[in-house]
Amino acid sequence: MRKILFFDVDGTLYNSSKQLPDSAKAALLEARNNGYELAIATGRAPFMIQSLLDELDINTYVTFNGQYVVYQGEVVYAGGIEKEILGQIIAFGEARNEPVVFLDDKQMIASIGDNDKVAESLNTLKYPYPNLDSSYYMQHDVYQTLIFMEEKDEELYRKTFPDVQFVRWHKYSCDILPKGGSKAAGIEKLLAKMNLTMDDAIAFGDGLNDVEMLEAVGVSVAMGNGHDKAKAVATHIADHVDADGLAKIMRQLKII
Repeated sequence: MRKILFFDVDGTLYNSSKQLPDSAKAALLEARNNGYELAIATGRAPFMIQSLLDELDINTYVTFNGQYVVYQGEVVYAGGIEKEILGQIIAFGEARNEPVVFLDDKQMIASIGDNDKVAESLNTLKYPYPNLDSSYYMQHDVYQTLIFMEEKDEELYRKTFPDVQFVRWHKYSCDILPKGGSKAAGIEKLLAKMNLTMDDAIAFGDGLNDVEMLEAVGVSVAMGNGHDKAKAVATHIADHVDADGLAKIMRQLKII
């Protein structure tokens, strides 16, 4: 029976040092040998996971939390926030000294320079401070935008912009997604292309942006280091990513 495995990156494939453990790599390759298809499902951009895709020889992925979906190298879906709405959010944030970072499939662009919240957040991804262009979204297709504001201000943004989602990934930053946008929605588009259903998918994740994915697939795994909301909806809980949790749970599920 045809099955596909979807892996989040940060905190699932990548450990606390932002490295792929040897045990996880071996487990994925063994799963492929056992007939499973492998895919990535991440909030990151394609260019940010290229080395991982190359290392694992994967060319099927859901990126930007479902906004850019690729099957065997072919773009299946590409979407984002409408420019008019995005402009309103950017103006609202500028007035509060809360900047944004734009992402497309090839690069990351910041609206302002030398912002401590931007630098600290991106440093957790091991990514340098981006080049600057505050109007980048007006001339280019942007698939995801990051807004840099604290959790205490999140509700204000939600009330002001009810037609978008703010999904937190760092204490200083949220992904801005279309209403209904998620990894689950991206996976659904990918599975339709493959003539598979959610029951044919097994997903592994740890974060708030994994919740919908873990709820939607047939079998789901939340990492031991994961957010409580991710653990609450998963069908299985793995050990911590730093304790070879991914490989262990794949053995328990008889994937390998």
